[in-house]
Amino acid sequence: MQSFLQHRRLRLAAERDVARLSKPQSGSPAPTDNGKNESSSLEAGREANGKPNLIPGVELSEDGTVYQVGWADGDPENPQNWGAAKKWWATAAVCLIAIAVSIPSSIDAPVAPQFNEEYGVGPIAGSLTTGMYLIGIGVGSMFAAPFSETFGRNWVYFSTLTVFILFCVGKALAPNYGAAIVFRFLVGFFGAAPLTVGGGTVADIWGPLEITFSLPFVTMTSYAGPILGPIIGAYLPNIGFRWADWISIIIAGAVMAIIFFLQPETFGPTLLEWRADHLRTLTGDSRYQVPGHASAGSLGRRLLTNCLRPFAMTYTEPIILVFSFYLIILYIVLFTFLNGFPYIFAQTYGISESLTFIIWTALLAGDVVAIPLIPIVYGWTKKAAARAAEAGQPLAPEVCLYFAMLGGSVLMPVSLFWIGWTCYPSISIWSPIVGVFVFGYSLVTIFTTTYIYIVFVYLQYAGSALSFMTFSRYVISGALLPASVPMYENLGPHLTLTWIGAVAAVMAPLPFVLYRYGHKVRAMSKNVQNKA
Repeated sequence: MQSFLQHRRLRLAAERDVARLSKPQSGSPAPTDNGKNESSSLEAGREANGKPNLIPGVELSEDGTVYQVGWADGDPENPQNWGAAKKWWATAAVCLIAIAVSIPSSIDAPVAPQFNEEYGVGPIAGSLTTGMYLIGIGVGSMFAAPFSETFGRNWVYFSTLTVFILFCVGKALAPNYGAAIVFRFLVGFFGAAPLTVGGGTVADIWGPLEITFSLPFVTMTSYAGPILGPIIGAYLPNIGFRWADWISIIIAGAVMAIIFFLQPETFGPTLLEWRADHLRTLTGDSRYQVPGHASAGSLGRRLLTNCLRPFAMTYTEPIILVFSFYLIILYIVLFTFLNGFPYIFAQTYGISESLTFIIWTALLAGDVVAIPLIPIVYGWTKKAAARAAEAGQPLAPEVCLYFAMLGGSVLMPVSLFWIGWTCYPSISIWSPIVGVFVFGYSLVTIFTTTYIYIVFVYLQYAGSALSFMTFSRYVISGALLPASVPMYENLGPHLTLTWIGAVAAVMAPLPFVLYRYGHKVRAMSKNVQNKA
């Protein structure tokens, strides 16, 4: 609905611009008949001094053949010029979508025994319900951002959420194990959009400095979804495992209604394409074009380019490769906890599996504790921006690493060792629970740092930059999820978490290294837009 209203407002604005330009005292590009006499029209649009008299925000291309449509100064339809309330609403909507599609990633874990019994499969095969969902998100992420950079953010949000809900219904009614697994993959595939497009939406409406304040809210709520899943599903075995799907449908349906009625389009090139289309219709002049969207015939070429960009970034962008490996480790730990918590808590301390999944609340608490860091880090970033401005230099993206440097990267291995070395019957259950809390804090701070840094560096193509990172961490963690069952069974939680903690310890210095040498790494990157 909001997109329709935006389209209408752009039409009215275009009508006013064309009316002003067509006044006798102003030269203008005269309407043409099917592209004829365009050269004479161009001359008619010149003032006495020989310079073109164009609609505000429209410039003549260097070769003089195209009117390049952009934004006029202070244009209220430009997402960068929106008021704070509208920007925050668009940001909050992205948070709601992220929660809606990420809760189903883990809500099945508490009802896994009932699912396995219903379909006659073992725990390893049963864990594929979560594994296939994660793989589906990974695969879908490679297409969500490119489509959003071609058709706009809202089109992708609404269309994928609609199909997401339909396949959730399919999973809830699945007659056999094979159908359930296929539907879980498809649910994940179409639920990938917010996890990759969300960062792009934030970059659409906020400036580089403002991103360091707004994006952390998106990343922290994105992580709240997988953590809320087991908490919501903890006591679903008492009413039936299919309720995991029905609850997911209810949440996604409510969010989709909100998005349909209240979420505006934020992708600038899409809005400019609407403006250019109105100008072409009103003037009859086909030369009004958006740079990079030269013609309707280039749609397929643009889509192909946008789809290939995330794959190209896998071998041209060292920043993406390094952070992808870091997040893969985090996601392996996070989602193998779905199978590992019963070994860490239920078997060790004799508590019920439902209560075991309630312990995920400690992870959520660690997420919440990180929120007060946002204004603190933003204050530091503003001071860094002021110093850079005094020196006549742009703000370096390395300020985005503050979150991970505030203990996040160091506490990650510490928390894993803490959990692994204290989950003994002779030690209070509160010790590993506190370790889980610390893990939740470190997890969300590292993830937030990664997202802010990537969005800050890649700006307009942040969605594509995040696509490969989403693809790698979800596909690999989804593939390894079934392996976590024999891993915890054969190695035990103590040795398993020690090995993972050792790998996390190797990665702990990464934010500090990038803070010192990040500018050199960015200089080696081909697609970086912010090389300050």
